[in-house]
Amino acid sequence: MKKLLFPALALAAVIGGGVWYSGQSGSPAIELPNVVPPAVAQESADAADIEIADFQMGNPEASVEVIEYASFTCPHCATFHDSVLPKLKADYIDTDKINFVYREVFFDRYGLWAAMVARCGGEEKYFGISDLLYDKQREWAQGEPAEIANNLRRIGKTAGLSDEALDACFGNAAQAEAMVAYSQENMEADKVTGTPSFVIDGKTYSNMSYEDLSEILDEKLEKADG
Repeated sequence: MKKLLFPALALAAVIGGGVWYSGQSGSPAIELPNVVPPAVAQESADAADIEIADFQMGNPEASVEVIEYASFTCPHCATFHDSVLPKLKADYIDTDKINFVYREVFFDRYGLWAAMVARCGGEEKYFGISDLLYDKQREWAQGEPAEIANNLRRIGKTAGLSDEALDACFGNAAQAEAMVAYSQENMEADKVTGTPSFVIDGKTYSNMSYEDLSEILDEKLEKADG
């Protein structure tokens, strides 16, 4: 399980530590040729005015809700999405037994960039792009910042996003800031200290096998039905 920094440090590492759109706290902005054109990277919206939505699968009216906290750069999260999530989908999500909510965690700028690409596809494409990001994590998360950003751009285009859409998403500084703030707020509220973590009906659990997760869900469903 990947452990988190203290919230204030985590926020500084993602936003103040050289994210492509920012030059705060003595960290110069990173130049990403052909990724964030000057004409695009000039969003002026206030992050406080932007509402960040959760993406969900399954039955919104289900009696049991599972919230996953994960980072696109976390290897353990990639393992969960490769080996556990397909079983969870087949047995509980696609059968409408539970509501599954995915919440992004940011350890670094690259996880934030990946999340912005996933969100760029909207609700229709979000989980499909997420699957690509986890499947190809070892490929896109390597190299210099400009290389990684271009790798992410290619994933977005593979998912059908246009250059114009990706430019707008990469250049939306206020959206990025709002995403980080929303993530920190939720992690503090749910006492999340590493990824992947799961909040099931208000109780936070660390990473676990499918068998252990299934046992918890069956118990919760049995109580809800009883």
